[in-house]
Amino acid sequence: VQLQASGGGLVQAGGSLRLSCTASGLPFSSYHMGWFRRAPGKEREFVAAISRSGGNTYYTDSVRGRFSISRDDVKKMVYLQMNSLQPEDTAVYYCAGQFRLSIAIAGKDYNYWGQGTEVTVSS
Repeated sequence: VQLQASGGGLVQAGGSLRLSCTASGLPFSSYHMGWFRRAPGKEREFVAAISRSGGNTYYTDSVRGRFSISRDDVKKMVYLQMNSLQPEDTAVYYCAGQFRLSIAIAGKDYNYWGQGTEVTVSS
């Protein structure tokens, strides 16, 4: 199983980025997918998740209304569209896959993790 995240980079405050995560080696459509981030000096935190059906999405309060998670089961990809980026969004972003009956947002409930892609937002 491999999750490959990409799309990070350096952007000015107010800008946008779209992160992508490609999955291989797992029945992608059976997995809930999530994005997490770890800011410098901080613990990993939940950012967004999408159910395996794509019908339900979840966001942490600090990104709701600015970020949007989506998935393409044909391409086996999950995306995180990030708009109105702020310096506090600076972090390494990780995609993760979860095989559970019902979706959970705790990191411990995710089975597979990607390697992370770095996002830096300058003020």
